[in-house]
Amino acid sequence: MGHLRQEVEPRSVGLDTKALARLDQHFTHMVDDGHLPGYLVCVSRHGKVAHLTTYGQRDREAGLPVGTDTLWRMYSMTKPVTSVAALMLVEEGRLGLDDRLSDHLPAFSEPRVYVSGSGSGTVTRAAEQPILIRHLLSHTAGLTFGFYHAHPVDALYRDAGVESSVAPGADLARTCEVYAGLPLQFEPGTRWNYSVATNVLGRVIEVVSGQDLDTFLHERIFRPLEMADAGFQVSPEQESRLAELYGEDGEGGIRPIAGLPLRGRPRFLSGSGGMVASAHDYHRFAEMLRRRGELDGVRLLRPGTVDMMAANHLPGDADRRTVGVPFHQEPGNAGLGFGLGVSVVLDPELTRSPSSEGAFGWSGVATTTFWVDPRNDLTVQFLSQLRPTASHSVYPELKRLVHEAVQG
Repeated sequence: MGHLRQEVEPRSVGLDTKALARLDQHFTHMVDDGHLPGYLVCVSRHGKVAHLTTYGQRDREAGLPVGTDTLWRMYSMTKPVTSVAALMLVEEGRLGLDDRLSDHLPAFSEPRVYVSGSGSGTVTRAAEQPILIRHLLSHTAGLTFGFYHAHPVDALYRDAGVESSVAPGADLARTCEVYAGLPLQFEPGTRWNYSVATNVLGRVIEVVSGQDLDTFLHERIFRPLEMADAGFQVSPEQESRLAELYGEDGEGGIRPIAGLPLRGRPRFLSGSGGMVASAHDYHRFAEMLRRRGELDGVRLLRPGTVDMMAANHLPGDADRRTVGVPFHQEPGNAGLGFGLGVSVVLDPELTRSPSSEGAFGWSGVATTTFWVDPRNDLTVQFLSQLRPTASHSVYPELKRLVHEAVQG
């Protein structure tokens, strides 16, 4: 178990204490007003934790406070970890970015692309090009999520029993076979659609490494980086530190809801969203990325590989709004590209909140987020446990308030 601790005074690393106080005040009000159960925010600069705040409860009903050792369901913040694991195999020559997915998962050998229709009347055609590993990492493979309700292929996912991304009672291997039997929304490599691709990537890691995904991540990432609490399940000793998960109740408040079944090893090992971790764990992962692949003498990736990960890999070097499917053509995607497992800021002038060009990171559905800002030598994470019914202002406001704190 690791505890995150403040290491330096904010002013000593060029952070404005008044701006950080405004940051705390903003989110404290959200908790006091009943819009968040509690939160942890950590701002680090030049490798030192300069601002660390916990407030509210990890379990409101039991009156248990958020602590620096609280465990959080990271959901989609699992994706950058799985992506790093895949890039480690690329560096070792065991996997190639331009490998055909079917070289490793033969079920994807004959992908078909949606043309028209819906349900049993869906018309498809053979894909003109194969799905590549880089398409999985950049979410340009043509895969989707069943819960979008935005395209006929989304409905086919629901009909196949993978609305929640996992086939009922199935493991990762079987679920990927279900994905492979469904049509793609578009030709691989031509558009962007956030999708189940990282689950497929997790299965590729298993096949290439010969290890279950949780074992590979533990041996190759969690243990070397001393991410002591990170994993796909919680032990009886850890259980009391796990934050309760909340949802909005439709009346302006929040209520407890069911979360990931973390007690006991899951049958389905989700490289997309199955990870639980402490703030200390994810801080070490983010710092490894800030240091371009190395932390405390442990190197996971070469600097050039991290640079490649944090570069834009979307078609035509466009942003997500331009090349995203219609569901993603929203103002919040303007100025943002996508790398290999992380979002990348391309044009700060177009983004919804102040950002630095080249900043990269990702968020989870239960109000968890992190980013690395190379220009300002900054890492930030914000952790809560609320699944909102729609997007809210947490992330843009967080970025604005942190941006105001950076003085030089």
